[in-house]
Parts: sequence; structure tokens; C-alpha cells
Amino acid sequence: MSSFNDALDRRRARLHEQGLHRELRRVDAAPGPRIEIGGQKFLNFSSNDYLGLANHPALKIAATQAIEKFGAGAGASRLICGSLAPFHELEESLAAFKKTGAALTFSTGYAAALGTITALVGKDDVIILDKLVHACIVDAAKLSGAKLRIFAHNDLNDFEAKLKWATEKFRTPNSESRILIVTESIFSMDGDAAPLREIVALKNKYGAWLMVDEAHATGILGKNGRGLADELGVSDQIEIQMGTLGKALGASGGYIGGSRALVDFLVNRARSFIFSTAPVPAAAAAATAAIHLVQSADGEALRKNLFARLGEFNSKFKIQNSKFGSAIIPVMLGDEAKAVAAAAKLRGQNIFVPAIRYPTVARGAARLRLTFSAAHRPADVAELIAGLNQLGIGT
Repeated sequence: MSSFNDALDRRRARLHEQGLHRELRRVDAAPGPRIEIGGQKFLNFSSNDYLGLANHPALKIAATQAIEKFGAGAGASRLICGSLAPFHELEESLAAFKKTGAALTFSTGYAAALGTITALVGKDDVIILDKLVHACIVDAAKLSGAKLRIFAHNDLNDFEAKLKWATEKFRTPNSESRILIVTESIFSMDGDAAPLREIVALKNKYGAWLMVDEAHATGILGKNGRGLADELGVSDQIEIQMGTLGKALGASGGYIGGSRALVDFLVNRARSFIFSTAPVPAAAAAATAAIHLVQSADGEALRKNLFARLGEFNSKFKIQNSKFGSAIIPVMLGDEAKAVAAAAKLRGQNIFVPAIRYPTVARGAARLRLTFSAAHRPADVAELIAGLNQLGIGT
């Protein structure tokens, strides 16, 4: 055991030297604009709870009622005896919300990507990814065994070149090879938007399949928060719509929306669905409550609050890089140690903002990742701006 731990200690030391070491911080408060860590209260600009729903009474009531009726756990995988009513109600609500034929939920967004991509493509197929897609998509693509090609971030010329290569090399008259394109709609670390209209047009031109991860757009963009694909009017041309229940929807889990044929196929072939105990029913009930809430007048008011806070920040910094607007604003610092130091200085001002470093982003692309919530007040934004100015950022 000593040699094992010695080897790990050496590796950990190298992480420290490179400014890449991470640690868990125990949070002793519910998610919200202010959190408590180690007995100290912080103004929180690090959460993906974009609409402030994680602690919303409607979600907590729904979760509590589900616990009372269905218990704390599902008891089994859904194909055994764990397919409890809250999961079916959630999937029906998701399909209606996203305007898809059906939907399937997974324990996490990571599991949704892993199960779906590996079920749909294999060694005779091609996957084409935007360079900045989430790690779960990259991992799933590698695990699938398909031929993998990466196009430069949001570069349509490079994207079409990869599509043309795949079509010419693998599409023969008798070939059944498939081409799967995967992108995010709003990118998780940069907050910018994919050119979905153009990607859809090229997908149709070359006869490929398209999977879009709407994790950071669902609940925020589009009519009633349906996402960027809805905002751009192309959702009905996307074969696989992916998303999460744990960001703007304030609950937990991931989902896939698409045709009934897609969902039935995934029930039978997505290993991360088949071989996982079902999520807790309380999370499913909370997510269902969130889906109904974001489509209501209250949901529209929350989105207006969110974009008001973003507008207040952008009026001073002007670094928002998506014309559609997202709740994610990166402050680029480059050097990993500089980003860690900046985050520490903000904590010294009781402001919690994470330093994002390799491998989450490329080496030398470290940043502060600011995320905004409808629960923030104008005074919170003003405090953040003042804190950044004290660091010499934005002045």
C-alpha cells in the first residue's frame, strides 16, 4: 500500500506544481446566490442553477410528495421493476416541452451521452465533433469505436470539410456507415452559441445525423425555454436532442428527446440506461415540476430577471460572446496559476467564482467562469463588478 500511495503522492505533487490540483469544498447551505463554505458566507457566481429553481418551493413540494408516495429509491433498474410512475410522467412532460415524439431520462447527462452515442454508432461509422464539446461526448465518441473527427470550434468550413471527407471515404453504394455530428447549442465553458441553422443545412446536404446538447440553453432560450434549436426554428430537424435536468431546471439527471423509434431503441441498447438503477423518484418529480414552471408566467419572469442581471454586468464589461445571450460569461486569464490566484482573491472578498483550468479547458486557456442566476439581485452584480475591478479585471 505504501508504494501505491507514494506513486499517487508524486502525481498529486505534479498537479500542484502545474496549478492543476483541485479539492472538494463542503457547502453547508442550499444552492442559491449565497452559499456557506467552512462557516463563511460567499456571494455565489459559480452555479448552473440559472433560474434559481434548485431551492424553489414548487420543486421541493413535488420531491417531498414523491418521497412520501414512492420512497427514497427506485429499487431496481427501470427494465426490472424500477420504472416508477414519476419517470413516465417526467418523460411525457419532456416530450411535450421539447416537441419531440418521445423522451428518455438517464441518471446524469454524462450517462445520457455515453449510452446514446455508443448505442447509435460503432466501428463502421464516423463521429464528427465540435472541438469544444463536453467531455462526456468526447468520452462516448471514443468508447463507441467509431472513426472520430474534430472540427475547429464553430468553424463551418472545417465542419463541411470533415463531412465531405466522411461521405467520400465511407459512403459507398452498399455501405451502411453512418455519420453522426455532435455539438452543444450553448457551450459550457465559453457561453457562445453553435451556428445550428448552418449545421442543420449541411447535415441535410450530406445525409448525416445530428445530436445537439441543449444543457445550457434549456429553460433559458426559445419559446418557454425550449432551447436554442427552438429559438432558431430547427428543432424538428435534429435527430437527437440531449439535455440535463440539473441546470436551469434545478433538479438532477439527463435526457434524450427524439422520435419514438429512437427512444425505444435506446431502452433496448443504451447500456448506461439498461444497467443502472433508476434515479430517485423525488428527482424525477422535481424535474417535472420545473418543466411546468419554466413554461408558465413565473418562468418567463425568471428569464427576464436572469437577462436583466446579465445586462447589468455586460453594460460594464461587454464581454458576452453570444448574440443570443447565455448565463455563462468567461473571463479569460490564460495562465493556470493566474486564474487560481484570481479566484482566491475573490474568495477573500467573499465572492465565489471558480478557476477553470486544464483538462476542463485547453492548457493556457484558464479562466474565471462567471454564471448568473435569476435569483441574483442588482446589488449582487454590482458587488461582483467591484470585486473584479479590485483585481484589475475590467478596469
